[in-house]
Amino acid sequence: MTSKEIQSLLEMQRKYYKTGATIPVSFRIAQLRKLYATVKKYQNEVNDALKADLGKSHYEGFMCESGLVLSEISYMIRHTRKFAKRKTVYTPLAQFASHSYKQPVPYGNTLIMSPWNYPFLLTIDPLADAIAAGNTAIVKPSAYSPATSSIIEKIITECFEPEYVAVVTGGRAENAALLDQKFDFVFFTGSQTVGKEVLKHTAQHLTPVVLELGGKSPCIVDESANIKLAAKRIVFGKYLNCGQTCVAPDYILCERSVRDEFVAEVVRQIQKQYGENPLENRDYGKIINEKHFTRLMGLIDKNKVVIGGKFNPDTCQIAPTVMDNVTWEDAVMGEEIFGPIMPILTFDSFDDVIMDLKDRDKPLALYLFTSNKKHIKRVTTELSYGGGCINDVVIHLATSEMGFGGVGESGMGTYHGKGGFEAFSHTKSIVDKKTWMDLPMRYQPYKSKLYEKLLHMFLR
Repeated sequence: MTSKEIQSLLEMQRKYYKTGATIPVSFRIAQLRKLYATVKKYQNEVNDALKADLGKSHYEGFMCESGLVLSEISYMIRHTRKFAKRKTVYTPLAQFASHSYKQPVPYGNTLIMSPWNYPFLLTIDPLADAIAAGNTAIVKPSAYSPATSSIIEKIITECFEPEYVAVVTGGRAENAALLDQKFDFVFFTGSQTVGKEVLKHTAQHLTPVVLELGGKSPCIVDESANIKLAAKRIVFGKYLNCGQTCVAPDYILCERSVRDEFVAEVVRQIQKQYGENPLENRDYGKIINEKHFTRLMGLIDKNKVVIGGKFNPDTCQIAPTVMDNVTWEDAVMGEEIFGPIMPILTFDSFDDVIMDLKDRDKPLALYLFTSNKKHIKRVTTELSYGGGCINDVVIHLATSEMGFGGVGESGMGTYHGKGGFEAFSHTKSIVDKKTWMDLPMRYQPYKSKLYEKLLHMFLR
């Protein structure tokens, strides 16, 4: 789509939004119901597309993408009416007589830019939130996941008129053309590098933005952890989608006294969950493309590999790989991995871990495996990160009851459920002042001692 066509599409959506058609809550819920039914209708095609793009099995495609989408849409159908209501707040005595309330309203014309690693989930989830909040939307899926982009376009085209919700496919040229436009709100999920470009462009128009980015998410395993269960859950979360998950444990910080036991159990769990030859496992996916495959292969130090390291360039597959005795000087620790490579670093002092993490970029997620309540308190109160789990990984993003998002280098803003509705809304603060009374104390001349005493009484 050319820049002029994109500009024309946005102008069409602006005109449609100005009609007020998206404002009634009944309209929003009807559109959500339509979206739910259409996703349900094409569920098998969605899972086929995810298999084509990322090698995901139908089970994993439903568990991690289409199923979560249906859950989010149904949640918004049930709760949008409540979320959209005005909420009365306390009115100070000095503003007597009046009624104060907060009223959520849509931003208006929104842009949703989604990534390739969970291409269906991270496109339709924020779209459901945008619809619930009463916005129009232009959706831009990733060019790296063409099969999923195609089914997304099919679903949205069948559901909605383009003046309400539209899809723009393509690559960098289309991304640049979209970011040159003035939207009322932009929602972006992707890398930090592209996120910075999005923020630069939105700053030109003073456009509010949510950035869902990534980073190196640590996973701490201390000596009090249930090692077998920790290894089982970490292996699941690390190698899900071949490690191409923004909240996957990027690296492990394991206490020295349990390091050997932990490594042995991780090896056992990889063999148990993926088989002796994971590259022959039909349910094991692939790296998105040759570029990322080559990058990941460059991060593997064969001398430190405990298990894995096998690869198939023809299918862009890398077996679940573990590297032990890793240090911060290794290449694998110099960037977000975003692949099936698990580096294990060792620590002796939990205090040192806390202090070290305070000096590093704020990650999107942090995980702690422990039975030590003091350690839990320190991690949850002293460290800054987007979100996480105690004694598990990744599952915190699978609920509509909690907002999901990053902080600092890992992003800004949250979504999911109520958080998603609020992300795509502006909340107005409104005072409805009554006309049957008008207190004179705020008007000049300020000479009355009585009014001065009353003012001090009201405002103290």
